[in-house]
Amino acid sequence: MTTDNRTAADEVADLDPNSFQARWRRAVHRLADAPLWHHPLARLVAVVLSALLLSIVVSVPLDLTGQLLFSAGSFAGALLLNRTPGRLTTLAMIVLSITASTRYMYWRVTETTGFTNIVDGFFGFGLVAAELYAFLVLLIGYFQTAWPLQRKPVPLPADTQTWPSVDVFIPTYNEPLDVVKQTVFSAMQMDWPADRLHVYVLDDGRRAEFRAFCEALGVGYLTRSDNDHAKAGNINAALAVTSSEYVAIFDCDHIPTRSFLQVCMGWFLRDPQLAMLQTPHHFFSPDPFEKNLDTFHAMPNEGELFYGVVQDGNDLWNASFFCGSCAVIRRGPLLEVGGVAVETVTEDAHTALKLSRLGYNTAYLELPQAAGLATESLSAHVGQRIRWARGMAQIFRVDNPLLGKGLNWGQRLCYLNAMLHFFNGLPRLVFLTAPLAYLFFGAHVFQATAMLITAYALPHLAHASITNSRIQGRFRYSFWNEVYESVLAWYIMRPVMLAVLNPKLGKFNVTAKGGVIERSYFDWSIARPYLVLLLINLLGFAVGIGRLLVAPSSEVVTTVLINMLWTLYNIVLASASLAVASETRQVRSTPRVATVMPAALRFADGRTLMCETDDFSQGGVGLQVPPDFSLPLGTAVQVSLMRSQEEGTFPAHVTFSARGRIGLAFAELNLQQQADLTRLTFARADAWLDFWGNRRRDKPLRSLRSVMRVGLRGLRQVVGNLGNIVRGRRELLDPQEEFRKTKPSQITMKTEKTA
Repeated sequence: MTTDNRTAADEVADLDPNSFQARWRRAVHRLADAPLWHHPLARLVAVVLSALLLSIVVSVPLDLTGQLLFSAGSFAGALLLNRTPGRLTTLAMIVLSITASTRYMYWRVTETTGFTNIVDGFFGFGLVAAELYAFLVLLIGYFQTAWPLQRKPVPLPADTQTWPSVDVFIPTYNEPLDVVKQTVFSAMQMDWPADRLHVYVLDDGRRAEFRAFCEALGVGYLTRSDNDHAKAGNINAALAVTSSEYVAIFDCDHIPTRSFLQVCMGWFLRDPQLAMLQTPHHFFSPDPFEKNLDTFHAMPNEGELFYGVVQDGNDLWNASFFCGSCAVIRRGPLLEVGGVAVETVTEDAHTALKLSRLGYNTAYLELPQAAGLATESLSAHVGQRIRWARGMAQIFRVDNPLLGKGLNWGQRLCYLNAMLHFFNGLPRLVFLTAPLAYLFFGAHVFQATAMLITAYALPHLAHASITNSRIQGRFRYSFWNEVYESVLAWYIMRPVMLAVLNPKLGKFNVTAKGGVIERSYFDWSIARPYLVLLLINLLGFAVGIGRLLVAPSSEVVTTVLINMLWTLYNIVLASASLAVASETRQVRSTPRVATVMPAALRFADGRTLMCETDDFSQGGVGLQVPPDFSLPLGTAVQVSLMRSQEEGTFPAHVTFSARGRIGLAFAELNLQQQADLTRLTFARADAWLDFWGNRRRDKPLRSLRSVMRVGLRGLRQVVGNLGNIVRGRRELLDPQEEFRKTKPSQITMKTEKTA
């Protein structure tokens, strides 16, 4: 847990009680806790005075020297504050950031938009609109995340007879049975009274092997006559034939821990108005960014910001979103809103919005109690995000949170920001091409000198960077947000615009899971937009060099340099996007999870070797063994895995042997052995806690270097793959080329392999 999450008393207790810092912080906390602030009039007066003070600071005109001094002083203050732990310090940094950004936007709108020709106006107002969008998202983002609620589990009553009944829904359509099995095994073994736990597989694929599997295990198997409304319709059909008071929903690849219900259900018993409780979506396999850039477990993935920071912030405003899986919903309120929403393709968030409109509470627990498979390729990832973007745009049209009854302003803003996030495609493309307006066409998108632009814009960007780094540091590294947005911008822009114009367009698509990528390749199809952006920015940079050579004045030189620096940053982002499009080989359909737990190797002659696991998967396990121990490949063994007082023994054979490490593949396991394996591995109560939010905190400059390294990697990959294409075409034109380059030994080897 970070220092930002500690109480005021904890923070002060760590300081020398006689130090200035301790005395100052005690005074601040006494002021913040004063009874005066409980009076509505006092709070109103404070808000009005703060708004007046902010308006003065934002609008007061300063010359270049004055603005530079103001900016330097406020940023120095932010750097000092950033060295001090505590939530109040974070709020102070947010105030400084909002001041710098609002001052910039006020100056931007009132002083730099006096465009004198159509070209300047077209590019200039387009950039202003994109900046206003980013400014709005920044402000609402601070509102969402300034004070995460950090809800803790509530203990259940000691008498298990008072615990309610729960239906567990596992919807599936076309996923392989091997993917679904683990979720079913874990759901069956959740720590809950057996007579009040009912597991159902909702099979929209209506497959015979799924029915047989469920019958063998004794779990419910439900189908329907059609596939109307996809996942939402599947769940609604199941609601009509089941009856438990609560429903827990898991995507078929999201494996719950055995403690899931005990962790979640206490809040429902405490709060009778609570309709939905969501937990994080954690993934034990790398997403395309992590796989293709080799950052798995080294840095937060794209989705962790939402589940690590945003959802916790939403919870403060009673605006936690239902995310379609790893959640519990009270049946009564769900039926009251007509079941899971079917009007949009993001049925989960829309359902939560409907529940909130009726006055029900929602909650979020930032404890990973399930884990699933991430998307395996960039194209699948983009397809999933397109659906999310289309769905949020549909909600914006058909059930806009700013309109209608039932929501407080906190809820309205949290839902609005979730929707605005997916409108970032066009603004991001504007930012990726804006400096080219000057380099190519000589368009002045700022009607101000280069130094004034720097004096106002740089503090706005710098404050936002260090403040968001402080808030998001465990779950999103600086500058990576721009990479993620750049990858998706082109692909989500059109669906979002079409959904706003016609919300009925688009349909639900199932994200494929559990596949393999047999060989590495560069996805030229998905990379086309990034390649175009890279080429035009490289061309713009070259034009900038030419402009420098003929610049008539130092002011023009400065303007050209600023635009070239911006273009260089855009080149890095486009190159990093291309690096993600280089798909790396993935040969395992069952990803391994790094975990150390006691194990034992048992041999046919009665010998036993105690050891520890390195990792495990559905299909095998890696073991740490003494350095001088080895086994021939193919050796049959029994491997025991131990957890607390539990132990399971499984047949296996050796597939890998090296100094200090052995890899085993399980033999064919019966259903009971498969269930035992799941209980000891994926279903452990603490299975995912060590992976959640425990990376080193963000440092903006270090993160910038990492983005630049990835950008260089992307450039090398593009050049290398272009070279391969050229060589491949040359060999097609001259079939003897490959033969001339091949050594005789290689020819023999190829012939033997062919034979």
